[in-house]
Amino acid sequence: MRLVGDNIENPGVVPLSAALKLADEMELDLVEISPNADPPVCKIIDYQKFLYQQKKKQKEIKAKTVKVVIKEIRFGPNTDEHDFNFKLNHAKKFLSDGAKIKAFVFFKGRTILFKEKGEILLLRLAQELEDYGKVEQMPKLEGKRMTMFIAPKALKKNK
Repeated sequence: MRLVGDNIENPGVVPLSAALKLADEMELDLVEISPNADPPVCKIIDYQKFLYQQKKKQKEIKAKTVKVVIKEIRFGPNTDEHDFNFKLNHAKKFLSDGAKIKAFVFFKGRTILFKEKGEILLLRLAQELEDYGKVEQMPKLEGKRMTMFIAPKALKKNK
């Protein structure tokens, strides 16, 4: 088998018994790295330390993954100007914090007749938030709700 490692004086092809003896002398483990190679490749390492480092790398990768937060903003079809501006400011804050926005107009009872008003309201919101985010999904009516998704624009870091 081919023997490799950081702490080996003469790496190369050696018999299995010699590799096991060498690993035993160093009080380390003989680990098969590539069993399909000809000859198979083995490495002398501390296996527990190796497992610990693998676990640590996995944890680090998991910590670096981005978690997507979705914030909901609810409107009525007859939302007033002040209420719209209040919710617009919240939406700006959410987008600048890196969260996605699910803006929706909820139609109660006969207000479903004002579908156009709801769509205009959502499109106006998208237009106002143009500098902060981009529309992922245009307004779409699903039952009694008209929904639109807005994703934050990538933040530019000044250096």
